[in-house]
Amino acid sequence: MKRQSKTSRGAALLAAMLTVSLVAMLAAGAAWQQWRTVEIESTERQHAQAQWLLLGALDWARLILREDARSSNPEAPTDHLAEPWAVALQEARLSTFLSASATDDALSQQVYLSGQISDLQARMNIGNLLQGSQIDRISLQAFERLFEALHLPTTQLHTLTQGLVAAQQQKESAPLMPQHVSQLTGLGLTPQTLAVLAPYVTLLPTRTPVNLNTASVVVLYASVSGLSLSDAERLSNQRAQNPWTSLDAFQKAAGKPVVVEGTHSVNSRFFEVVGRLRMPATSLLERSVVQRDQANVKVLWRESGSLQ
Repeated sequence: MKRQSKTSRGAALLAAMLTVSLVAMLAAGAAWQQWRTVEIESTERQHAQAQWLLLGALDWARLILREDARSSNPEAPTDHLAEPWAVALQEARLSTFLSASATDDALSQQVYLSGQISDLQARMNIGNLLQGSQIDRISLQAFERLFEALHLPTTQLHTLTQGLVAAQQQKESAPLMPQHVSQLTGLGLTPQTLAVLAPYVTLLPTRTPVNLNTASVVVLYASVSGLSLSDAERLSNQRAQNPWTSLDAFQKAAGKPVVVEGTHSVNSRFFEVVGRLRMPATSLLERSVVQRDQANVKVLWRESGSLQ
């Protein structure tokens, strides 16, 4: 009897321990699930807030570009790197941009905003390679100089031009024409070539001239036939003090016969706006392309994504 009683008590104790363990596991699982749900909701809420803030930053950039157009001489508009739009916004707390009554907000103290407006006409437009369904000879020569300056194989340029022609010919039946520079690998460029080429080129919906006031030394050299790299560097240093207000002014500064009419300008219509937002639980980057026609600034496309 005693042995049976002890066995029963042992079984009951074991059953109780198993029950307690099971309840503890269920409670821990429920607590973890609740915590996970709260974390997901918090992250999604911060992500939504970040997108709204980046949209506000884009509107701010559009305002800067609009005011720049209004303050420019309508008879001879110019865009250069000494203007307010060209000054990068270094990373700063969101509270810096808020009114004094809002600076006590704990979240605004943990959110950092940075951004940059870039002139896309400081780059060479891939779209200029096409004239209808044919390759434009003058643009092709400029891109040959660009590939040479960047030490890229000319076979890659030929692959790109063939891909552009094929995509243009199939445009109506199969829209294969890339919309962004990052999609040029679809026309045959290797990722390595694209990584080197990307800072110097753009892809815009219409043919565009290169802005002589904002183009890099390499782009000046490649896009202006007859310039050497040393000429381009000298002209870049010169314009830092006195941006050109006309094509004639550039031609005089070049000191040699150069043809820039129809292929170059001293003002721009297309800009890229990049905004970065760093929050406690997420970081976002948004890139937008805007088109400015006088004081009208419209967004052509936007893309955003989380930063690792």
